[in-house]
Amino acid sequence: MYQNPHLAFPGITPEEMGFLQQGTADLNEEQKKYFYMIYTSKRKNPQDLLLFTLLGFVVVAGVQRFVVGQIGMGLLYLFTGGFCLIGTIVDLINNKTLANDFNRKMAYESYQMAKMRS
Repeated sequence: MYQNPHLAFPGITPEEMGFLQQGTADLNEEQKKYFYMIYTSKRKNPQDLLLFTLLGFVVVAGVQRFVVGQIGMGLLYLFTGGFCLIGTIVDLINNKTLANDFNRKMAYESYQMAKMRS
């Protein structure tokens, strides 16, 4: 029985599943395996980002921004206390959007690497 590889990702959203299905449609089986190997290592789980955002209230603001590679915003959050916690609250509400944006970039990078592989 064929198992959908998209279902193996914890916390996958319908949007993420949609862009993964579209992005891998023209890859052959070897390229798809390579794509999923790369993407799995780069992908961020939305629940993990939620936990990192919650850390902003207790320990250090901006951890979630560092995790998704937004170093400048992470430093800004760090030095301003998450924009006096307002930015942290916004990130708490938008954690799935942060994860989807980051995962979309990582899917594109993984796709490019898989296409280069013959």
